[in-house]
Amino acid sequence: MKTLLKILGVIILLVVVYAVIAMLAFSKNYHFEKSVVINAPTEKVWQHLGSLKEYNVWDPFSKADKDIVITYSGTGDKVGDSYHWKGNDKVGEGEQSITEIVPNDKLVTQLHFIKPFEGNAVAKFVLTPEGNGTKVTWSIDNELNTVMKIMKPMMDMNMKTMFDQGLGDLKKISEK
Repeated sequence: MKTLLKILGVIILLVVVYAVIAMLAFSKNYHFEKSVVINAPTEKVWQHLGSLKEYNVWDPFSKADKDIVITYSGTGDKVGDSYHWKGNDKVGEGEQSITEIVPNDKLVTQLHFIKPFEGNAVAKFVLTPEGNGTKVTWSIDNELNTVMKIMKPMMDMNMKTMFDQGLGDLKKISEK
């Protein structure tokens, strides 16, 4: 019994030490990005990326809840156009609006998360011709509060999974 308590005590101590180090060492500025080369011209890739409505066809976050409710404001392809989503606990609730759009080149959006956690982020898609294809770089930037700093490694794993899935789905539909 003493051995079990010692092991439990060491685990708790390690968790507390990690939490303190994470709060002090991790930057409050969070950036994550992934890229993929799609074997299609930039114009074809843009057809699936340059509109919020088309974006939601391959976006993995939207697919995480088959009953998600998405309400669009505008046509989805101009600065100021947006959509509101409301889904299960995995998807939560929030809004995404276009803040910058350069056809066949770049789409920048502002994300406002309402549930389960309040927060804001900036998502960016940059398209770059690469050989006969198009390199798509997807990034997200936001500010982490103290609790989120502790969760950063888990956030990185989750973002990698979601970005890989989304870019993979974008690649599939763009290469058809």
